[in-house]
Amino acid sequence: MDEELRSLADRLRGEARASDAVPAYERLLSTDDRDELAAVLTERERPLWAREIAAFRLGCAGDRRAFEALVLLLNHRDPARCVSAAHALARLGDPRTARAAAALATNQLRTAYALHPVRLLTALRAPEAVPALITTLRPLLSPDTPYWRVALACVEGLGELGDKRAVEVLEVALARPRLASAAAVALRRIA
Repeated sequence: MDEELRSLADRLRGEARASDAVPAYERLLSTDDRDELAAVLTERERPLWAREIAAFRLGCAGDRRAFEALVLLLNHRDPARCVSAAHALARLGDPRTARAAAALATNQLRTAYALHPVRLLTALRAPEAVPALITTLRPLLSPDTPYWRVALACVEGLGELGDKRAVEVLEVALARPRLASAAAVALRRIA
């Protein structure tokens, strides 16, 4: 069992115990039958923890049947679920992933949950990444934004991607105390 799956399993063990479903939990972690895992994603009345295990395992195995479930988990309120979904989506290899992450990151009604889509976009290095990070960052440059961690992830991501289209927005970020250091590093990487 790799480290990411072990972390997911540890986190979800309590949810399985609470629903008195430890045998089902153990089966989902041990089965190599992708069809069995995919069925969990569509069967009625399956708990979220079961769907998350199935989607994660399928996504890490490159099975595109996990795509929709993983995108929903990437947009979840629970940051741990977002981290697991982003990990699996990065390994899935589905060409829709970057577009979905960009849509989640740029949705201003969901900015509070944009941190992991932003990080996923950076990891994917897809053509959608730079425009989406710039679009996400611009409204977060006001001094009173409560989403400075999302803004910081955008700044760091733009630096890592090294695209000159980000220079203007990064120069504005230099004036924000929480972003200034990362913006300076990002601008140096781009130059």
